[in-house]
Amino acid sequence: MTSFVCSTCGDTHEGMPTDFGWQLPDEVWAIPEAERSTRAKFDSDRCQFGERFFIRCILALPFTEQPGYYAWGVWVELRASDFWRYIELYEKDGRAEPAMSGSIANAIPGYTSTVGLAVQVQLQDEKSRPSVRVVDDGHPLSVEQLEGISNQRYHEILASTGESRARSN
Repeated sequence: MTSFVCSTCGDTHEGMPTDFGWQLPDEVWAIPEAERSTRAKFDSDRCQFGERFFIRCILALPFTEQPGYYAWGVWVELRASDFWRYIELYEKDGRAEPAMSGSIANAIPGYTSTVGLAVQVQLQDEKSRPSVRVVDDGHPLSVEQLEGISNQRYHEILASTGESRARSN
């Protein structure tokens, strides 16, 4: 039996990690901690940095050899009007809303050039973070979203994030 200690909650979970996320957009995270809260407004799902607006989303890569998917918890920069629409619908079902254009605001390990990568954001219900679809059909993330990832690729992702430290019981 394999388990891991979650870097978010600190609890031990059975199996291997199936997600990895960032606490903030890279540019905001780079601000010294003592200054961060005075220069940006943020919580676990929303961030405003000057006239720039970000929301936390899920970029899912389906598994090809097992059920489920691997989820990247990425921050996406949106236009101000889309950000404020997201705020309006934050505690409502937004699935009927049209997709919003945005760009990834995190460098995802194991991939080239993800900061600024164009995406479409689809709002979800009030209990779920918005989903992300990579627009650039040639980018490896787009290919993996469409075709899925093998167990070998899944383990490569875990190694790239440092999450392959799961332990056997």
